[in-house]
Order: sequence, then C-alpha cells, then structure tokens
Amino acid sequence: MIEHVVINDVGPRDGLQNQPKILSVAQRLQLIHALCDANVQHIEVGAFVSPKAVPAMAASDEVLKGLIESKTQGWFSALIPNMRGYQLAAQANAETVAMVLYASESMAQKNVGMSRQQAADTTKEILKQAADDGIKVIATIAVAFECPFDGPIDPAIVIATAEEFLAQGASQIVIADTIGAANPAQVSAMMNSLVKNAGSEHLCCHFHDTRALGMANVYAAVQSGIRCFDASIAGLGGCPFAPGATGNIATEDAVMMLHSMGFETGIDLPKLIEASDLAEQITGTAPGGRSKKWLKPFLQKQQTNN
Repeated sequence: MIEHVVINDVGPRDGLQNQPKILSVAQRLQLIHALCDANVQHIEVGAFVSPKAVPAMAASDEVLKGLIESKTQGWFSALIPNMRGYQLAAQANAETVAMVLYASESMAQKNVGMSRQQAADTTKEILKQAADDGIKVIATIAVAFECPFDGPIDPAIVIATAEEFLAQGASQIVIADTIGAANPAQVSAMMNSLVKNAGSEHLCCHFHDTRALGMANVYAAVQSGIRCFDASIAGLGGCPFAPGATGNIATEDAVMMLHSMGFETGIDLPKLIEASDLAEQITGTAPGGRSKKWLKPFLQKQQTNN
C-alpha cells in the first residue's frame, strides 16, 4: 500500500509575511488558487494579526471571503496570536485556526508580548471556545529546537507541551524549527519520542532551510513516522520576529523527494512548478526550490515523451 503524506502549504501566510513586497488580496488569492489547481489541499491562507506589526497579512478576512465566494475547495487555515485574533477569524468563517505556543520565554515575548505560560493559557481558552464553535485548532510549538534569543531548547519542554495540548483537544501539533537550527539526529530523537508516546496521527513538522538541512530533517521525520509537513511554495518564508530565520523548505522540493521515495501526496508536480513560477513572479524575491533547475526541464521532457 502506498502511504500518503499531507503537505500543508504555508506560503500564502508564513511565506509572504516577511517579504518586502506587500501583495494585494487579488494576488494572494491568485497564488492560493494556483496551489489549489496543483491539488494542494491544505493551505495556510492568512493571519488575523495586527496589520501594523505584519502589514502583509492585512485583509485576511477578504482572502477568506474570496475563497468562500469562489467556492474554492480545500482545508484552509489562518494564524491567530490571541483571543481577539480568534474572534476575527471566527467572524470571517475560518474553519481552522493555528495558535502558536512557545518553547522559549524570549520568543513568546518578542512575538506576541506574552509569557510562555500566558500563551499556553490563552490557547486553552481558545480550544474551549473553538470546541463550542466547531472550529479546529492547530497548535504550533515555535522554536522547538533552538531560539535566536535563548539558545538550544530542552526537548523535554517540547515533548511535554505537545502531549499536553493534544490532551487539551488540539486537532494537530506542529513541531516548528522556526530558525532552521535543527539537525536530523535531533529531529529523529524528538519525533521518535513523540510518535511512541502520542502516535503520529496528529503530529506535523515545520522546517526552515537556513542551514541547508531542511530536507534532511524532513527525511528524518518521515523515518520516525511523521506523515504531515508544512512547506512553502518556492521556498518563501522567514519570521519577522526571529533573527536569522530564512525561507521554509520549498513545497516543490518536499513533494519531489516524497514522490521519489514512493510516497503519495496527491499533488500535481508540473502544476506545482507553475505555482512556484507564479510565486517568484509576483513577489520578486521567492528563491524557488533547490530542485527546480533540474525538476522543471525533467518534467517538461516527461510530458513531451508522454
């Protein structure tokens, strides 16, 4: 039996939030629709955050409205930083929201002006409200391996936080290497422990390629049993509140590797390359996946032969 791996493309949110060019709602929708055309079914489409702090995510309610009005099919999520963000997302008819937890104190303060415990308590309140509202909550644990301010993270903190919030009712826990500091040995150790104790069904990994280890870390997590990954079209990414955080792993690189390994994602790779080209065109800064120089002519040749 061919195993399925879920790819959640975070390009329209995480990918765009740190780019110098602010895209219009129409451009953001164009990118999301290009991903949908490639059969990317899980997409992070926006964030209900302060437009002053993250101007690229202003009007995320209009993005959701556009997707609803066009009857675009998919599992769309939106980032929220607090209860007010949750309320705005709920008003915009978001079906899934993503709340950020923190493995370090300093990152919590820098990102949302809360302590780690305050962020955790707020997430618990949101989980209770979301259960009443029928909204799913993803809990992302930021700087799960290393913090740009506090340094290396004790894995026990991440494992305990993940297990606590799975028990609290989070639909998914995302282990996020926010600044791309993890190595495959660390990833294997942490994910082996989490899969053993909590199973893999509700776990996902989020890697950046800062130290050119992003895909190696995906491989390590796959070997540990993880079957869900965040990735960003054309390698867009970088956190404005985390010094040194560069682009996420590119969706086209992740899909290419997983297909080569015999996994199924359901994603149309030629159309995904078209979406990557679009991301490069409309942002002017997207680097494109590292495999793209080889992948693009290979796919073109393959289509010609068929």
